[in-house]
Amino acid sequence: MIPRILVIDDEERMCWALERALSHEGYQVVTATRGLQGIEMALETEPSTVILDLKMPDIDGIEVLKKLKSINPKIPVIMITAHGTIETAIEAMKIGATDYITKPFKLDELKVQVKQALHLSNLENEVNFLRQELGKKYGKMIGQSDAIKEVILLIQQVAKTNATVLITGESGTGKEVAAVEIHKASNRANMPFVAVNCAALPEQLLESELFGHEKGAFTGATNRKKGRFEMADKGTILLDEIGDMPISMQVKLLRVLQERCFERVGGTETIQIDVRVIATTNSELSASISKGTFREDLYYRLNVMQIKMPPLRLRKEDIPLLVNHFLEKFDPSHTKKISPDAMKILTRYDWPGNIRELQNAIERPLIVCQNNEILPVHLPSELLDNLKETSEPIINLPEAGFSLEELEKRLFIKALEKNNYNQTKTAKYLGISRPTLLYRMNKHGLKF
Repeated sequence: MIPRILVIDDEERMCWALERALSHEGYQVVTATRGLQGIEMALETEPSTVILDLKMPDIDGIEVLKKLKSINPKIPVIMITAHGTIETAIEAMKIGATDYITKPFKLDELKVQVKQALHLSNLENEVNFLRQELGKKYGKMIGQSDAIKEVILLIQQVAKTNATVLITGESGTGKEVAAVEIHKASNRANMPFVAVNCAALPEQLLESELFGHEKGAFTGATNRKKGRFEMADKGTILLDEIGDMPISMQVKLLRVLQERCFERVGGTETIQIDVRVIATTNSELSASISKGTFREDLYYRLNVMQIKMPPLRLRKEDIPLLVNHFLEKFDPSHTKKISPDAMKILTRYDWPGNIRELQNAIERPLIVCQNNEILPVHLPSELLDNLKETSEPIINLPEAGFSLEELEKRLFIKALEKNNYNQTKTAKYLGISRPTLLYRMNKHGLKF
């Protein structure tokens, strides 16, 4: 999107000169010769930056600045002032002005200030966007079980340090979420969080992705590229699935962890970095060391602090909380709720895919469920199949014996009552066909 500059100055010639000069720089420029008019135009045009004269005939420039900041606190405002009002300009900066320039000034000087103001504004917008995306992509730690409380405590303790962290656990247990929580709770929270999946890229691409490359370093390297380590400077880098990193890359990573420096692929310049490293793995690195596929010295460099994420089957009391979280995420208008019977099935399942599988199991019913309550029938078939395999019916046997036919009759009556006498639902509930149900009902003289 082309940046839009709003110029508010009572001198028409100044407005004309700035509009012409800034338009040549590729900006859209709108002008106002009165303060109140400028406020109205700010509301209408939503400018990227405002250039505001401190002295206006109808309303003081400071008042215009206050109004602009009330409309959009983030908008960059450059004040134009005369030599005798520099103190006032400084006061304007305390209120929220980005910069000021004194008359007479060179257009090139103002162009630089505009470019800097836009750059800072873009960076702030990018940071806000990335923070929102972190929340969308990785979510947050949810749970009240002892297992997850222990993890949260470890996160709080290690976040206060700059120690390297190794997060282990099965796939889908929330290792990436834990990494984000460490970053958000650290003194690097306002700096970049950069993630790279070590298992997703071949060796040559992974090296370029981590350390960057110089122009001409290899075929297709038409420009210099910054690597993820360089992008994460002063922040945090997440090395996801570190156990799948090629052994030759492990040597290069070890040097970065030891010396906090590297060279881009095809380059000679040594780049110093200040980066907090968090690595995750779902494999047993000790077994990989024995096989010779993972370096022991790298393991000890990474394993300064280890956090083990518990599988969902060991924290089943957290399932209702997670289910409600995913319902909120996928159905923010709260049009659907989960039935008690469906919740029972969710809490009995062992979840081999952990939280990721649970998330998918909630998203699917929201698509197929046509009413406002998610029932067992809406859940994925593997959950229902598992329930059939593992569930044992509870039968209270009378002391004086019983008739098998009478027991079957009572079973059918209870099943029909439970399903509001809907024969199709009752047949599905009992795991039989509808004709079989009708035959059995007729046999026992059941007519509803």
